Order: sequence, then C-alpha cells, then structure tokens
Amino acid sequence: MTKATIDRKQQMNIYDFDKTIYAGNSSVDFFLYCFKRKPNPLLFIRAVGASVSFLLTRDKEKYKTRLFMFMKDYNDPDELLSAFWDVHLGKIYDWYLAQRSDDDIIISAAPEFILAEVSRRLGFLLIATPSDKETGRITGNNCYGSEKYRRLVDETGITSCEEFYSDHKSDLPLAKIAKRAFLVTKGNLTEWK
Repeated sequence: MTKATIDRKQQMNIYDFDKTIYAGNSSVDFFLYCFKRKPNPLLFIRAVGASVSFLLTRDKEKYKTRLFMFMKDYNDPDELLSAFWDVHLGKIYDWYLAQRSDDDIIISAAPEFILAEVSRRLGFLLIATPSDKETGRITGNNCYGSEKYRRLVDETGITSCEEFYSDHKSDLPLAKIAKRAFLVTKGNLTEWK
C-alpha cells in the first residue's frame, strides 16, 4: 500500500501483531526456530544474558539487539525468514484472515525484519521496530505504546481509523483514534471499554 492509497482511504483497520492477529510472540517463535535449526549453546547463553540485562536496564532496543545478534551467523537471512514463515503462517488467526483487507495497517514492537515477509505475503502495510536483518541490530526506537501512534502519524499522516485491535492496553493511544477498538485474548475479541 502506498501513501497515495492511504490518503484516499482514511477508514482502514489497524492491528497489533503478536497475540492479536498472530497466536503467540513472533520474536520468541523466530528465536526458537533458529535455535532448533542450528542448535548452539552460545545462542542460549546470549539469550539469557540479554534477558538479565533487560531486567536490569529495561532497555528494549539493547535487549532485542543482543537477542538477535545471531543473525550475522546466517549467510541468507531472506531464506531463513521465508522458511520461518512457511512454518508459522498458520498461526495467523482465522478471524483476521476472514476480514483482512488490502488497506490494513499492522503496527508492532517486533523487529521489522521478522515481520517483513509475512507483510509481503498477506499484503498489509507494516510499521514495526526498525532493525537490520543482516546483524539483528535494532536501528531505531522500539515501536511500543505511544511510539506506535507517533510512527503511524509520521509515516502515513493517519490520525484516525475505523477499527483497532490489540491484545494489550499499552496500545491505548491507538485505541483512542479508532471508531471501535477491540481487545484480543487468545483469538477472542471483546470491545475495548
């Protein structure tokens, strides 16, 4: 979807990704997929170290960079990501597939390189945490909470939508711009109060 398309169609739906339209956490699933594909105790040790560092600093960008630094060990990250989505595309909830539209916008805190392939396959506009698939490095602000709204406005100019869907109340800034908002719990939708 191009900016021109967005300008003509202001009444689209916006969705979070993990635990909203995807049954699980795509970052965790991708990490485990890579670990199973190339078992490496060092990878596990790095993950534990990154988690301890996050608990001490709460620096999400640094945490994600340390967690995904193993990407530099792969010669063909595109092939790896394509193979991952061949296996995990089935975790997209049926309710989303039944209502998906070409003008959907997905806004996620997950690293952009993990979601780029599923975005291409399902045809939605993606806004996610900026990242480098060659190194796993996070290259911008974590796309979380009010950062999601800031990125939406900066990148598309959109300040309202028809419907918004998320599993987490940290997305309240986006719920506020929707005519209708829904909380998603294990694939079940309830209206956001």
